[in-house]
Amino acid sequence: MWIFVERERRRPRAFWRLLVQFSVFFLLSAFGVLLVGTPAVLLGGTSTAAADAFFYMSTSIVSLLTLFASLALAARFLDRRRFRDYGFNLDRGWFLDLGFGALLGAALMAGIFLVQLAFGWITVTGTFDSGFEGVPFAIGILPPLVIFLCVGVWEESFSRGYQLKNIAEGLNYPALGPKGAVIAAWIITSAVFGLLHLGNPNASLLSSFNIALAGILLGVGYVLTGELAIPIGIHITWNFFQGNVFGFPVSGLTGIGGSFVTVEQGGPDLWTGGEFGPEAGLLDPIAVALGSLAIFLWVRLRQGRAGILAAVAEPPKAPEPSVRRAESRPDS
Repeated sequence: MWIFVERERRRPRAFWRLLVQFSVFFLLSAFGVLLVGTPAVLLGGTSTAAADAFFYMSTSIVSLLTLFASLALAARFLDRRRFRDYGFNLDRGWFLDLGFGALLGAALMAGIFLVQLAFGWITVTGTFDSGFEGVPFAIGILPPLVIFLCVGVWEESFSRGYQLKNIAEGLNYPALGPKGAVIAAWIITSAVFGLLHLGNPNASLLSSFNIALAGILLGVGYVLTGELAIPIGIHITWNFFQGNVFGFPVSGLTGIGGSFVTVEQGGPDLWTGGEFGPEAGLLDPIAVALGSLAIFLWVRLRQGRAGILAAVAEPPKAPEPSVRRAESRPDS
């Protein structure tokens, strides 16, 4: 039974926790997408901008709700920990880090936009485009805002909050130690993050490699603080500013709602990312390096130190022996 269960903590081992949580999340989200997908198809017939936006917005909300439901179940029945231990200790510092992450994600994407503009690789073709015929910009910008808010929260909660933490706990053996386990889990989850985007439109090996690097960037804040505030903030604004402020494709996806600026892409695909968007170009690794440095300096400024947090790989405390004896004693 030691292959399946941590006897001291009375919970499944890391591999089985990951498998069960993913299975529950997949089943719940598939059912939810089926429920909201049918109205989306009926709304737009085959495919219209409104139907696509409604579908993406609805499925993003479903993914967020079902992910949180699966995490709540996992916390109670698999991990034996509090939900907030996934990175949701929502104090003042958490929201301060969230704001920093949001500003950083926006700044990094603004830098990519300005570099391409300076080199003449993009041409601004319009402003305040609602994305829907006859719809005001203020309405057209709402669906992508909702989509990327939900995506930023649920993807970080899943990839960093649950997967990275549980993989780190599973790898926390003397040969690696807790910090080595956190680094290994950080690399593994980032690689998986990149592979999950390989099926996106116009994806390539370079785009998946770059998104894996983006996973490294998103993981920096988590492995330094044990909280999801910085990763969530970066993820939300990185996507929103990329697609709906500066008009780039987001991981190969285009035309989801309004955009503050619309552009015509030119220049070398190797640098710009072409039809996949900036995440497939060589500007992406530069942004990742600068962003990672900024996070390190921010955490050092806020906490007085910055280093891999060994606590990420430390499992919850085992029940007290007296509690276990009391639970095993038959009722009188």
